[in-house]
Amino acid sequence: MKKVKIINGQIITPYRIIKNGTLLIKGHQIEAVAEGDIEAPDYEVIDAKGNYVSPGFIDIHIHGGGGHDFMDATEEAYLRIAEIHATYGTTAMAPTTLTCAKADLLKAIDLYKSADAKNTKGAQFIGMHLEGPYFALSQSGAQDPRYIRNPDVEEYKEVIAYGENLIKRWSVAPELPGAIEMGKYLKSNGIIAAIAHTDAIYEEVLDAVENGYSLATHLYSAMSGVTRRNTYRYAGVIESAFLIDAMDVEIIADGIHLPPPLLKLVCKIKAPDRIALITDAMRGAGMPEGESILGNKDTGLKVIIENGVAIMADRSSFAGSVATTDRLVRTMVQMADVPLVEAVRMMSKTPATIMGVENRKGTLTVGKDADVLIFDENINIKTTIINGKVIYQK
Repeated sequence: MKKVKIINGQIITPYRIIKNGTLLIKGHQIEAVAEGDIEAPDYEVIDAKGNYVSPGFIDIHIHGGGGHDFMDATEEAYLRIAEIHATYGTTAMAPTTLTCAKADLLKAIDLYKSADAKNTKGAQFIGMHLEGPYFALSQSGAQDPRYIRNPDVEEYKEVIAYGENLIKRWSVAPELPGAIEMGKYLKSNGIIAAIAHTDAIYEEVLDAVENGYSLATHLYSAMSGVTRRNTYRYAGVIESAFLIDAMDVEIIADGIHLPPPLLKLVCKIKAPDRIALITDAMRGAGMPEGESILGNKDTGLKVIIENGVAIMADRSSFAGSVATTDRLVRTMVQMADVPLVEAVRMMSKTPATIMGVENRKGTLTVGKDADVLIFDENINIKTTIINGKVIYQK
């Protein structure tokens, strides 16, 4: 059983920083966390050199990276995405699909199973996130409109049964016919029902929350704000997420999808324990700028990566993010003026809680999985440890 001792670190807990701390790892778990030194003579020593020691970052909404996309329908894509993002601090992720045909969803489940069994060098998989295909066509964004449709009860029940408890989250537009019934079914099966790509108004969101929906997918992106119908104004999903305290939100905190003022606004209204940072990264994450593809490499949408974001070829809208989790934390600290402890919490503890894995991930707590990062004051990753194993070291 491998034993590791991390010394001279500024250890980040959910609410404070332990100066000159020591962290012990035994096997796959955290064994001890303390200020000062801990006597452990037979442990391999990693000197943090005064850098921060943090819980691993958890990305609950991610499509790709390193030139690969989960919709490529290859095992290699799953493995390479997990590996490239681990070098940027992601220790756990929820592979996310795009709007597609039922056959593609079933294929994605098969690949998740096979890749998960072989994933030893990258971020761990903590369940699948199905994004679509049950969306409002008017809010399709970069989702392929050819596959957008209303909830089909036979279809989603078949997909969930086929997934054998691997599907942990499904994003849906709650105003669609059948969406409320779907939310109830998702909740009864322990699956997070999330609101996404939607034109819902407050009354529809409230109905959805009362029937199982609990999370707003990429807040502000592809969703309604204040709208006017027949001369009357209605609050949209954005305002609903702020008004309903029980709702969690996730934000693409790259500083572009949401500029600093909106990041600050979200943090002013919602507490860190209700905000999860997400990359929503497509295959261009970790790749040079230029032409790319959103979705399947052969049938997906052509997009352009420029100025740190992916946009549609006609430049009509964003087409996904190329962010990595280290960039999200850096943006929140440097552009949104969020304290480091809170930014890290939104990238670790909060997503772990949303995904229901807080009993084993999300904080540097004795007995939890040894998912640990070492990074400098600019959030440049120096070391990534996943389940007690050093995956990346710079």
